[in-house]
Amino acid sequence: MDKLIEILEEIKPGVDYETCDTLIDDGLLDSFAILSIVSELQDEFDISITPAEIVPENFNSAAALWEMVCRLKG
Repeated sequence: MDKLIEILEEIKPGVDYETCDTLIDDGLLDSFAILSIVSELQDEFDISITPAEIVPENFNSAAALWEMVCRLKG
């Protein structure tokens, strides 16, 4: 989870990823940020994120992102 937070802070600094659960709903992450996150997560965790996984529910919080990473690492 720490590495995930690092990745998020590199892509979009100044957001409280520990507590925020409305990253998409509040427009904190735009489409470019999401594509950057997908690319970084795939490289860092050796996973494949399909278009079906790129939904707001998976990107609204760091916790949701981490759940997706763990599920895809399976």
